[in-house]
Amino acid sequence: MNNLLSSVQWFILILAGSVVAPLTIGSAFGMSIEEISSFVQRTFFVIGIVSLLQVFFGHKKPIVEGPAVLWWGVFLLFAGLNPTMSGGTLDTLRSIEMGIFISGILFILMSLFNVIAQVKKIFTPIVTGTYFILLVAQISGPFMKGILGVGYVTDSVNGAVATLAVSTAIVTILFSRSKWTFFRSYSVLFGIAVGWILFSIFDLTKPISFQSEQWISFPEIWVWGTPIFDLGIVLTSVVVTLLLLINFVASIDVVGTVLGDKRAEEYNQSGIMMGLSQLFSSLFSTVGMVPLSYTAGFLLATQLKEKLPFILGSLLILVLSFFPTITMFFAAIPVPVGYASMLLAFSNMLVIGIRSYIEAGNHEQPLFIISLSLMIGIGVMFIPPSALAGVHPAIASVMNNGLIIGVMICIGLEQLLKDNKKAAS
Repeated sequence: MNNLLSSVQWFILILAGSVVAPLTIGSAFGMSIEEISSFVQRTFFVIGIVSLLQVFFGHKKPIVEGPAVLWWGVFLLFAGLNPTMSGGTLDTLRSIEMGIFISGILFILMSLFNVIAQVKKIFTPIVTGTYFILLVAQISGPFMKGILGVGYVTDSVNGAVATLAVSTAIVTILFSRSKWTFFRSYSVLFGIAVGWILFSIFDLTKPISFQSEQWISFPEIWVWGTPIFDLGIVLTSVVVTLLLLINFVASIDVVGTVLGDKRAEEYNQSGIMMGLSQLFSSLFSTVGMVPLSYTAGFLLATQLKEKLPFILGSLLILVLSFFPTITMFFAAIPVPVGYASMLLAFSNMLVIGIRSYIEAGNHEQPLFIISLSLMIGIGVMFIPPSALAGVHPAIASVMNNGLIIGVMICIGLEQLLKDNKKAAS
């Protein structure tokens, strides 16, 4: 009985961290409710598979896998840049599939050749901080539009939707700041529940048919088409991969500390599983997964340190992915509720960025690199797509991407100034 209840708790935690990503991304790309339902199904399937791979063959710890906020941000980023890219929405999604696929290959190669520790050195606090701040700057627009109801009912701000979505965001934040660990651990889930109820009471949910041709179905592969190459997305994916590497190592370390696991971490073994995770995400057209560090807080609060309940919870998510009617139910969550419930989680990326800058120190050289990188990166975000109409699509996708331009300048300046400093000494 204890194992059953513990498994349900793990299931709820996995569910809370996975259901919102396909809703918001699907909305950003104009997907139908059926397409979003299929997206939810594929997300559940990959989470179940990857969680089991890691616990049996990778880091061998009960760590929740979920859509990486970084990949989530990439989807929203390129949804906003879609007008500047050739081929339209489907080609953008196929290009992201390629980006996630390349990320998987990079993870496997870094693990096989034992270069994870060396690659981490490129991402200093300055580079990490610049990436997170530019990412939030670029995706804050879609987030605020989603919360204000732009595109949900009409193409303008909807007062009723905005009021309820803002209320949902406030409720989620209050739960996350609760003195009771239980409410903090499930703040997103409680926020979604409250927001969904409010939208239902005020008749702002969209009617959905729960009919399905099949009771049971297997998730499809490459739903958006086979992957295609886009230079801007590939470069962004390389940066994301290196940042995910830091996230990946940190999550394993912090959970290992909570579990009291004193063994030396085998990052290469779990890195290969991480690579397979990205390959599965590409194959099944979903968001790239990553071990979620907030698992440590859950473990501290519940003391559920045994693997069996985690395995059963992961199996439950995997089994649910084969039932379209159930995934259609989760796809019915109003999109503004999804955005509102995740507002705090995404704004916390700014906290990471600011802390990284503080770690870099209040010296002239770091401040010079930071100011120039942010100025150029944010400035590029305001270049209208029409201004790049005559530029080759591959180059335009990079030139219109303030995130990648800013990070590349940051890395280049830091390495250049570091080398000059060594030469002078």
